This record gives sequence, C-alpha cells and structure tokens, in this order.
Amino acid sequence: MDKNNRVAVIGIIISDINEAAGVNSILHEFSDYIIGRMGIPYRKRNLYIISIAVDAPLDLINELNGKLGQLDNVSVQIAFSKTN
Repeated sequence: MDKNNRVAVIGIIISDINEAAGVNSILHEFSDYIIGRMGIPYRKRNLYIISIAVDAPLDLINELNGKLGQLDNVSVQIAFSKTN
C-alpha cells in the first residue's frame, strides 16, 4: 500500500456504444491501478454505466478522469475516500 495513493470510485456513463472501445482502451492503460470494475448496460435508455474502483496517486486518477472526459458521449465523475 502506497501512502500517497488515494482510493476512489470513478463513475462513467457512455451514451454511444461506439465510445466503448475508447473507454476500454483507456481503462486498459490504467489497469495496474484498477481494483475492480462493474458494467451495467441500461438498454431501456441506451446507456452503458461503468463503475471503476481505483487505488492510485491523485495525479494519475486525475489523468484517467481527463482522458475519459475528452471522449465524446462519455460523462465521468469521481468520488474519493476521505482517508488515504
């Protein structure tokens, strides 16, 4: 355990399935820091919801968030743990 790391949950909503490959590529790039992942296709609204739990340095979490946020039709939010 690295004391400089933060634990966070990243919520991702994809509103166009064509963006899924880009999201998966970015997540693969950061896979060493991913604790777990849950994906839920919400077909009724044509949305794809992914929750990612990470344990990583703050800068790296922000970098991941930034890369995901640059994709069209992808919304991203982060919730951080209150403790390291």
